Amino acid sequence: MRFDADQERNTGRAIRMAEMKTREVLAGIDSAEAILRARPKREERTRAGAIDRLEQAVLSVRGEARRTKEPELVELANQASRHWDEAESLRWQLAMSARRIARGEARKLTCSLMAEEDLVQEGYIGLLRAARRYDPDRGIRFTTYARWWVRAQMTRALETAGRMVRLPGGAVEQLRNLQRIMERMDHAGVAYSLEDVAAEIGIDKARAELLLSHRGIVSIDQPDDDGLKVGDRLPSAGGRIDPHDNASLIQEITQMHDALDRVLDERERYILTEHFGLNGRNARTMADIGKTMGLSRERVRQIECAALRRLRNNI
Repeated sequence: MRFDADQERNTGRAIRMAEMKTREVLAGIDSAEAILRARPKREERTRAGAIDRLEQAVLSVRGEARRTKEPELVELANQASRHWDEAESLRWQLAMSARRIARGEARKLTCSLMAEEDLVQEGYIGLLRAARRYDPDRGIRFTTYARWWVRAQMTRALETAGRMVRLPGGAVEQLRNLQRIMERMDHAGVAYSLEDVAAEIGIDKARAELLLSHRGIVSIDQPDDDGLKVGDRLPSAGGRIDPHDNASLIQEITQMHDALDRVLDERERYILTEHFGLNGRNARTMADIGKTMGLSRERVRQIECAALRRLRNNI
């Protein structure tokens, strides 16, 4: 359900009211006061930091009430929990009222580094972070405020989870633009060089080559659906592809597959091949591979890490 501006503002004020009631119930409880009055670190001197401390105070009082079983403390803990749960429920409603933003931003940022559905999930996290920080009395709509948190969360995910080697945020943005332009030109059937693509986003050829060599899941040497590599589509300095370069590349790929067959078992080979697109098809996410194999995403990740360790130790 979408909220209009008045509904967003009223929900934000209801959240503030529930938080205030929670604080009133916790007032006078030593363990809660110690948390709420502690001098926060610099990075915690924000509204989100204050909400985190309030949540810690509620959890502390809950635990103390379970240990001591004092009737009065148990009653206060229950009251604080009810008000806190009300605030959490309202935050969730406020965040989900703007979930279309997560879908829209995911479509803009989707690329081969992360699947669109994974980006949408990151967007939901960004919405919840925004709901914790939203101030309804500043005259800003929640949808406007949340959009930046959604994009920031997605960008951070692309920088970290979307690749094995982390790149700076600016490099990720440039790499994404490079990929988008190259894909557009490929679909249009337009011949292009790396200099052309780099110039369109305002970087030099050396920078573009560096970015493409650090793409992680998708690299300049990874085959696409047609069996061709991005590097095969780019002309050499003389305008022609050097056959010696292709021969050495084919030899490297052959050696890589031989190593996979020699060191890993069938399940490990399947996970690495699908995740990194070594079979000439698009790379797949761990969650997608897990569904195919009947495993959780975390279990797929564990198997992949073990397989990579074995490769490093045996090659």
